[in-house]
Amino acid sequence: MRIGQQPGGAHGTATGHGAHGSAPALAGKIGGTGVLATALRRVLAYIALTKPRVIELLLVATIPTMLLADRGHVDIRLILVTLFGGWMGAASANTLNCVADADIDKVMKRTSKRPLAREAVPTRNAFVFGVTLGAASFSWLWWQANLLSGALVVATILFYVFVYTLGLKRRTSQNVVWGGAAGCMPVLVGWAAVTGGIGWPAVALFLVIFFWTPPHTWALAMRYKEDYKAAGVPMLPVVATEQAVTKQIVIYTWATVAATLALIPATGVIYAAVAIAAGAWFLLMAHQLYSGVRRGESVKPLRLFLQSNNYLAVVFCGLAVDSVLGWHTIGHMF
Repeated sequence: MRIGQQPGGAHGTATGHGAHGSAPALAGKIGGTGVLATALRRVLAYIALTKPRVIELLLVATIPTMLLADRGHVDIRLILVTLFGGWMGAASANTLNCVADADIDKVMKRTSKRPLAREAVPTRNAFVFGVTLGAASFSWLWWQANLLSGALVVATILFYVFVYTLGLKRRTSQNVVWGGAAGCMPVLVGWAAVTGGIGWPAVALFLVIFFWTPPHTWALAMRYKEDYKAAGVPMLPVVATEQAVTKQIVIYTWATVAATLALIPATGVIYAAVAIAAGAWFLLMAHQLYSGVRRGESVKPLRLFLQSNNYLAVVFCGLAVDSVLGWHTIGHMF
C-alpha cells in the first residue's frame, strides 16, 4: 500500500517511483564472506524488495483515518494490528512490482540497485515471498479486524500488480493517474477496520491521495525523465513538454487541495486551519514551478516532489490531532 511510493526520499505512494531506499545501499556496505555477513545481506535484500521507505505513506494515511473514523477515541490495539496487516499487504504489492519490473529496473540508474536488478535475490524466491506476504496480510486482517479490510488489501495488491504495473505503466502517460489509486487504499482499509464499512470521509481522503499522486510523481519524473525514456516507460514528462507537465501539476494540485477542504465538515477547526494553510503553501509551490517553466528558467522539480511529501504529512498529522481531541465538528456547528 503505497502512502505517498512515493516512490521516495521515498515516494509516498505505492506506485513505487521513489528512491529504492537505504536497504540496498546498506547491504552493499556489508563486507566479508562469513555466514553471518551473507545472511545479513540476504535479509536486507528481502527487506529492500518491500520498498520500506515507500510504505511510510501507510503510516501517514492509515493512522489519522482510523482516528477520524473513531473520533475522540484511540484504539491502540486495532491501530497496531491494522498497520501490521497493511504493512504486509504493501510489502507484498511492492515485492511483486519488483518482480514485474526487474527488466526496466536494470536499465534505470535510479533503480539499478534494487535486489532483482542486481540479482541479489532469485526471481522465483521474490515471487513466493510477495505472494506469501499478501496471503498473510489478508488472513491477519480478517482475523484481527474484519473481512472487508482484508478484502480491500487483496484488491489493492491485485490492482497494483495487474492493472498498474502490468497493464498501464508501460502503455500510457496516464499510468500514475489511475495506477495511483492503489496508493489511496490504506485510508479505505483503515476506515473499514474501524467501522466495517466505507463512509464518505474515507472517500474524501481517498481522493486527497488520488489527486496528490500525479503532481508528486510527475515532479520526480521530470528530474529522471531520461531514465524513464531509456526504460521505455511513457511517463508524462517523457512524452510531453515541461510546460504541459507543470500545467497538469497545477491542475491536480488544485484538485488535491479541494479534496482536503471537502473533508472539513467531518472535522474540527484544527484540521480546517491546517488544510487551508498547507494547501495555500502547496499551491504556491506548484504555481512557482509552472511559472518558472513558462519563463524559460532552470527549475528544480525535485523540490516540489520532496515538499509534496511534507505537505501530505502535515495535512494528515493535522487530521490526527484534530480527531484525537474530538472537538465538535464544523458540520455540527452549522
